[in-house]
Amino acid sequence: MTTVIDVSGRLVKMPAEPRDPVGYTLKVGETRLPLNDLLGRVIRIDFEGVIRCVHCNRKTSKSFGQGHCFPCFRRLASCDTCIMSPEKCHYEQGTCREPEWGQTHCMIEHVVYLANSSGLKVGITRGSQIPTRWIDQGAVEAIPMLRVSTRYLAGLVEVACKQHVADRTNWRAMLKGDVADMDLAAERQQLLAKIAPELESLRREHGADALRASDEDAQGLRYPVQVWPDKVKSHNLDRTPSVTGVLQGIKGQYLMLDTGVINIRKYTAYQVRLRVGQPTGQNALDQTAHSTSLF
Repeated sequence: MTTVIDVSGRLVKMPAEPRDPVGYTLKVGETRLPLNDLLGRVIRIDFEGVIRCVHCNRKTSKSFGQGHCFPCFRRLASCDTCIMSPEKCHYEQGTCREPEWGQTHCMIEHVVYLANSSGLKVGITRGSQIPTRWIDQGAVEAIPMLRVSTRYLAGLVEVACKQHVADRTNWRAMLKGDVADMDLAAERQQLLAKIAPELESLRREHGADALRASDEDAQGLRYPVQVWPDKVKSHNLDRTPSVTGVLQGIKGQYLMLDTGVINIRKYTAYQVRLRVGQPTGQNALDQTAHSTSLF
């Protein structure tokens, strides 16, 4: 008999391993659940009305910056505006909230990459975050384009790239699973040619070794999905604190239920009760109307 799961705790971003398909874990408090094994089972998530800051553990009525209370959101360098807009780097300007944190997280090698998630996009990440960053964005393929010495420089390169390609993922298109194939190596060469004047200017200012073109191959990623949604409906725990449905897939940071999708990362620091019921037989994916009876 399949074990019924009933656990409570705070949610955090789902850890993922670059297997084939990607292997996901759902962390609920101290409990770690291998999500791939739960495909086809009915799950229920109940928000218990408590949010505690991931940094200081203070109880907060609203989450800021993915799990922080407002004082921590205002104080921590990891929550500053330059995290989303690295070309506005406060460390570079001498106004970093936490210079030591900036030294270890921003003044280190970053990668400017191209990814195919909902179409071609440019992005940046720390070298140590490949391929985790690509998985979090639901990319089906990604390729490094440049390795640069700091996050600030990566941001400047990204600004140049945004004149030619998107820098955001259309999450609804990403979750439909119909992303067209593309030759990322060819796209990389074309984009490097388009931004060559900007790169040359940055090399003159910061040194030739500060920006190095990459010849690394593209990496493909496959996700554990049984059924792709025709229409993407999003669950919101703040509006509807109880969500129930059959787990049909996981991609990016989304659980894909037959009743809609839920972005787990969005609800970092939310205290929830998670229950996983018995499969309802051979046709478990067609039994959502009876899901409430499984708990």
